[in-house]
Amino acid sequence: MDHAAADSHGGAEHVEKFERARFGMWLFLASEIMFFSGFIGAYIVLRMANPHLADVGQQSLSWQLAAVNTAVLIISSLTMVLAVNAISKGNRGKCEDMIFLTAVLGTLFLVIKGFEYSAKFDHNIFPNTSTFWSAYFLMTGFHGLHVLGGIVALVFLMFYAKHYGPERYTKVENVALYWHFVDLVWIFLFPIVYLL
Repeated sequence: MDHAAADSHGGAEHVEKFERARFGMWLFLASEIMFFSGFIGAYIVLRMANPHLADVGQQSLSWQLAAVNTAVLIISSLTMVLAVNAISKGNRGKCEDMIFLTAVLGTLFLVIKGFEYSAKFDHNIFPNTSTFWSAYFLMTGFHGLHVLGGIVALVFLMFYAKHYGPERYTKVENVALYWHFVDLVWIFLFPIVYLL
């Protein structure tokens, strides 16, 4: 087999692996969508059954703080797009910087959420306080665990960035898909929990 044929075979094999990895990530995200849809759907049903369910609870929430957290996650989605764009052009240094910045923003999101949780606990508000607070802690807590998982994946990417380049960045793109999913879930949670 000549070099051209070998390169062609290797390229086709790489594309096939890339497509399988991307398809696997979409399947995983579809399962995650079902989890969050169940939580959000149950909360909406509870709100429809009792329109005043969230009246008292929402007065104790800071929508301003949640809005800051929303902005943090939206910016982190942008930095993740820049990371994928950079590695696709062979700019590994910029990719690493953008992945690091995304991880920092994700951590900032969790820190802000931690302050919010701490304020609730200081006022003796826990998941068993009411139906609203059960739903609040379940949905935001489950989302927070996903943010934490995303940060772990981002740290992994930083340690293995030297293996990625314009021809091989499937893991970077898949982590970016996951991160965008986490951001999108929060964009739904923010108005549902804090505003409506």
